[in-house]
Amino acid sequence: MTVAMVGGVSVAAQATAVASTERATTKAAADTCAYPYVCFFKNGVKIGQFQDVTSTWQNLPSRPSGPGLVVQNTRNDDVAHIRWSYGATTCIPPKSSFTVTSGTLTGVRISSAATC
Repeated sequence: MTVAMVGGVSVAAQATAVASTERATTKAAADTCAYPYVCFFKNGVKIGQFQDVTSTWQNLPSRPSGPGLVVQNTRNDDVAHIRWSYGATTCIPPKSSFTVTSGTLTGVRISSAATC
């Protein structure tokens, strides 16, 4: 078996470290975002939270970006949509989180729909 090395650390070890860090960041977000909020975390620090179901987008004035960005949806029956700076959207199901590895977010909309 051949193991690629980068800077004295195997690529496999680096990938494991990144995966562990992402899991820890997601867990920290889940631990500090109370129901019924949709929270935004940057490097484990809460930078915003939203609660209201709206029919229009709520702008994100800070325009957060990845890496190190986690969006946590603690709502039981409502989905959360996030809007990217290039216009695409992503739906986050109830009781789940989404890790942004790259790109910039510009808006959030909480919908009373139970599924994406």
